[in-house]
Amino acid sequence: MAWPDGRYIQAAIFFSRWLLAPFLLGLLLCLLLLMYRFFGDLYGLVLQVPSLNWHDTVTGVLNLVDLALTANLILIVIFSSYENFIRRIDPAAHPDWPEGLTQVDFGELKQKLLGSVVGIAAVDALAWYFDLEKYADTTKLGWVLAFPLTFVVVMLLLAIADRLGHRSDAG
Repeated sequence: MAWPDGRYIQAAIFFSRWLLAPFLLGLLLCLLLLMYRFFGDLYGLVLQVPSLNWHDTVTGVLNLVDLALTANLILIVIFSSYENFIRRIDPAAHPDWPEGLTQVDFGELKQKLLGSVVGIAAVDALAWYFDLEKYADTTKLGWVLAFPLTFVVVMLLLAIADRLGHRSDAG
């Protein structure tokens, strides 16, 4: 029995990209769950705002910002995964779509993902800072501050690596 040439294996591997589609649909469901949580938290905040001090009000708003940033992160992953792994999106067929949804290469994806994670971590750190009187643990404060700073350093290193990679490609 002769072994098939690589075309069948290549075709199977190429088709396997569609196995990613159920994950992306699951992430769409997660967006709906976040939206449900967002409006639930917003409703609770609106009801409590007359009795809250400004720290608690700002912390509640920061929690809503955190949910919005997480939703943005999920959208970035969905669109870039679809665009990079399943099927290319033709921007000419969708002129009203934002460029950031249809033209995200892997380098931009890394920057956007890490930027979103840094934003989420910074919002969490700021919310934690507002409740500093409740949590007087300086060790935890160090970790809360170190976490977003670590991602900033990683973002800078990736940006430098991407810049050096593009420079060597052009030369």
